[in-house]
Amino acid sequence: MDHVQLWYSVVEQACFFGLLGLAYMLILEGAGFFNFAIGAYAMIGGVAAASFAKTMHLPVWLAVVAALALAGLLAAFTEVGVVRPIQRRSGGARLPALVAVIAMLFAITQTAGLLFGRKQLPGQQLLVIDPLEVAGAYVSGPMIITMALTVVSFVGVTVWVRVTGTGRMLRAVGDNRPAAQLLGLPTGRVRITAFVIAGVIAAFAGVSYAAKGGVSWDRGLGWALLGFLALVIGGSGSWWAPLLGGLILALLQVFVPFYLSGQFADYAILAIALIFFAFRPRGLITRQVRI
Repeated sequence: MDHVQLWYSVVEQACFFGLLGLAYMLILEGAGFFNFAIGAYAMIGGVAAASFAKTMHLPVWLAVVAALALAGLLAAFTEVGVVRPIQRRSGGARLPALVAVIAMLFAITQTAGLLFGRKQLPGQQLLVIDPLEVAGAYVSGPMIITMALTVVSFVGVTVWVRVTGTGRMLRAVGDNRPAAQLLGLPTGRVRITAFVIAGVIAAFAGVSYAAKGGVSWDRGLGWALLGFLALVIGGSGSWWAPLLGGLILALLQVFVPFYLSGQFADYAILAIALIFFAFRPRGLITRQVRI
């Protein structure tokens, strides 16, 4: 029974890390760089939903909607108010934009601490679902919601980029923005759409994962790194690749403390990150190029 329960925990964490990796990938495809503020959007989702429900006594669903809207606005501001002006002044260089989003991560984190407090807050459950007993172990309500959100998000993004015009333009804008502008593509609209969708997905992931054990203002950096590693390990050759990267991270997070000790989990994640950076920097699933 213990091992079955551990595997359920692996699935739940894999879904969370995979969702963060998916948010990273959306902005990577649309803007061509890693937006480390993804972790801050996820933290804002969990913290704001908990604070709105607890201090303003909003219904849970309304608190969650308000938190998602706040994260979407922050993501839009990151593109329009921070990244776009910096890239315009630097001639489209990506390094200044990368530095700017890291600063954005810390700015959102500190602001969240001031506005919502620096104490641990209880997570909010969108739906109250009784635990299900499967194979002698229990699948909790928050776990069911996280898995459902993962399926909906990955399927939704895959369909969006293949079916809609905005989705099909996403990769063209990210690969070569000047060329996309010369072709008359609405680069600004495509980029801001990618930022907002990524921000909402990250925030929703934060809300669902916070229901498991609560959330606090200082989670943004850790979640930013785990989502980044999920994308690095999984690769960017498929929209489902971050989920594979998230699964590998979750296996380390769950089974290394179980068989060794909790202090070895961070070392294991650092080791797997170094291995991929050194020997497979494009991840497990890479984009196939026909010659």
